[in-house]
Amino acid sequence: MRIVIVDDSGLRATVLEEGLREAGYEDIHVVPPRGAFVAKLERMAPDVVLMDLGSPSRDTLEEMLAVSRALARPIAMFVDQSDDAMIGAAIDAGVSAYVVDGLRKDRVKPILDLAIRRFNAFARMQAELEEARTALADRKAIDRAKAILMQTRGLGEPEAYALLRSTAMNQNKRIVEVAEALITAHSLLGGQP
Repeated sequence: MRIVIVDDSGLRATVLEEGLREAGYEDIHVVPPRGAFVAKLERMAPDVVLMDLGSPSRDTLEEMLAVSRALARPIAMFVDQSDDAMIGAAIDAGVSAYVVDGLRKDRVKPILDLAIRRFNAFARMQAELEEARTALADRKAIDRAKAILMQTRGLGEPEAYALLRSTAMNQNKRIVEVAEALITAHSLLGGQP
């Protein structure tokens, strides 16, 4: 597992690195948050990012949150002090673990594990949400195509669905593809969309 520590303070990065090495991790890189470090992080393709911000300014926090959005990886952020706005911004940016005043090497592995688990859980929820949205859009298209068939061909709902289904099977397509094609054709022929 490749772990990148984003840290300006050598001492604090050392604490994180020692905690990781004691936990058995070896592919560890420390990157100072200067210059084009976001692009450097993207090239490094880390599995996890640990950000040690100490007492970040608003600008530093914004840069770190941009990193979080750009990487789409588990990120644990360590800060000395916090407020509600900083916590909210970190959560909105996708930070998986936000640790206030908790930088000790014996806590690094549990926090890393938590960040990975929360990131994976959130990614699963995002995938499920996208799947549900797609299923709803598909259902709407199929319902609209059934309504067109019912209106133009005088079919009942079961017959309209059976026609869509058999057409999809005959053309080796998904039923939603046939439904969308029917909706498009109907619209092109002057029907109401």
